[in-house]
Amino acid sequence: MAETKREIERKYDAPAEHFRLPDLHKVPGVSEVIDKGVVELDAVYYDTPDQRLAAHRITLRRRTGGDDAGWHLKLPVALSEGVRDEVRAPLSDDVPRALAGLVRSRTRESELVPVVRLLTSRDVSHLTDADGALLAEVCVDAVRAERVGGERATAWTEIEVELADDGDPEFLGKVEKRLRKAGVERSAATSKLARALDATGAGAPPEASPEEPVTAGDHILARLRGQRDTLVELDPAVRRDLPDAVHQMRVATRRLRSAFKTYKKVLDPAVTEPVGEELKWLAGELGIDRDREVLTERLTERIDALPRTLLLGPVRGRLRIWAVARRLGSRRHTVAVLDGKRYLAVLESLDALLADPPLKPAAERPAADVLAKAALKDHARLAARVERAVALAPGTERDVALHEARKAAKRARYAGETAVPALGKQARKFTKRVKKVQSLLGDHQDSVVAREALRDLAIQAHAAGETAFAWGLLYGQEQAAAADRERELPKVWNRAAEPGLSAG
Repeated sequence: MAETKREIERKYDAPAEHFRLPDLHKVPGVSEVIDKGVVELDAVYYDTPDQRLAAHRITLRRRTGGDDAGWHLKLPVALSEGVRDEVRAPLSDDVPRALAGLVRSRTRESELVPVVRLLTSRDVSHLTDADGALLAEVCVDAVRAERVGGERATAWTEIEVELADDGDPEFLGKVEKRLRKAGVERSAATSKLARALDATGAGAPPEASPEEPVTAGDHILARLRGQRDTLVELDPAVRRDLPDAVHQMRVATRRLRSAFKTYKKVLDPAVTEPVGEELKWLAGELGIDRDREVLTERLTERIDALPRTLLLGPVRGRLRIWAVARRLGSRRHTVAVLDGKRYLAVLESLDALLADPPLKPAAERPAADVLAKAALKDHARLAARVERAVALAPGTERDVALHEARKAAKRARYAGETAVPALGKQARKFTKRVKKVQSLLGDHQDSVVAREALRDLAIQAHAAGETAFAWGLLYGQEQAAAADRERELPKVWNRAAEPGLSAG
């Protein structure tokens, strides 16, 4: 069974081979420096033959020695230097299935093979406070790296300072200040593996820096690459059931599909439409888990807001049973989708499209003109749907029309987001106003879905001989909430009705 540990550490180059730590008692907050002795570690790092994991700063190793022997997968935490999530699994001969799944969006069908072996003699010290609580672990590592299947080897000494669980990250800065006085500098390598690959001549090729977007095609392709990367990066977070991961992954699929629809004059729809259909499938599969998550949160908040005197019957217990049953099924379904060949084919098709984009002549036109016109067209589509929905009488037909308007609002919002780098302030204002319309319509749709669930819960309660009073009360609240959103819509729409974009 895999377990996860948040790792916050800093690495430094030792100024000499036989480096000795300075007196760390002088670090503010440190009461005692405890020598924990030397441990011998033997780690074999795995990657694809073309080193896809290393290219994304991910490491996967099988290590023996020390008190944490086993398989370790380290995933970088976005925008946080020196912060990684370490997912661990027990020792086994082969890569554990759970860890292989977490890197599948990068490795695809490629085999994970041994690439580097690191032999480390680790001298460990613990820094503790006046109460004896651990503040950080400081290690002086004498490392020998060997390329698996090759003759080249290299050796170096480094210092690693790892913050204790739930420790204050600012403490690392205090330790660093003391180390710098001893002539120690931060390591340029992000990990031991990265240093070993570079030193043995087996490093992954550096990623090309993206050029500044100029044309309409440049801006749209930059948008597509960003969302493709987001999709790939969120895969392990979804598998680990991290908060909001499913939602963000689903949003990335929608942004990609929306771009294909909005920019048909720039990207050949004969190529993009089949990919868009597969993205629609993926968004729908992810939606099973996401919709369950949103609905459960909404119903829980409704119940929490009710006076206890109105909670007649086992209301919380019935919701809990209902939610757990739905969650188990949706989680299994989501992971099964990510493990399937169809999902991998979606990722491969996106890579192929971006490697050889089906650009039309309009791609070479100035970005501001093309992006503004596309956003204005999506805005006009939204306007038509809002006007149709408002003209209908309250009821099922209006609910459906408002849901269609919500989808149009998302598409217009995404067009605005894409236009921001080219149009600046006016595109940001456009996006903000349209987003408010989308949020209002989204809350209305959530109320529609909640009422369907509340009716089902009321039926279940009645069949079990329980009173359905609370469920009926909540149903009425959702009806009122939906009516409120419908009354607010004209006012919110009036603020967004004028797009405020210039098409040149």
